[in-house]
Amino acid sequence: MADVEIKNRDTCRIAYVEHAGAYDKIPFEKYISELYAWAKRMKVMPGFLPFAIYDVPQVTSPGKRRSEIAITFKGNGQPDGNIKVKELLAMRVAVLKYKGPSKGFAESYGKLTEWITKNGYEWTGPAIEIYTKKPKVVAGETLIYAHIQAPIRQK
Repeated sequence: MADVEIKNRDTCRIAYVEHAGAYDKIPFEKYISELYAWAKRMKVMPGFLPFAIYDVPQVTSPGKRRSEIAITFKGNGQPDGNIKVKELLAMRVAVLKYKGPSKGFAESYGKLTEWITKNGYEWTGPAIEIYTKKPKVVAGETLIYAHIQAPIRQK
């Protein structure tokens, strides 16, 4: 079984871009560039690790899936154009660290879900993927570096 940790996330302010549709069609580079340009314009201090919040794919059809590509920030940033701002409330999360080929990434969600169930917890909200490193292509395979966070509560 994969190594899963339980952590407490603090409340934070985030700037984000909403995307509707299949996850493999999200223009990450574009959204991340827009978010960091927004932070510069707003003169706020952005967080170092971009992340995304996803609907759970097992319960949402591909055409209706919603995601938020985001960064944390400190300061007085305001919504601007397609960039929205909100507070992400504190929560308890189960965290699974993933470093590997993109083709095995979805399997990690199954392992995380299994761990959550076996340890007396249940999912309480959408998944959060924190990207610890920019994906890179090695020998034709995309490698992903992420921490998958599942909001949880004790059953």
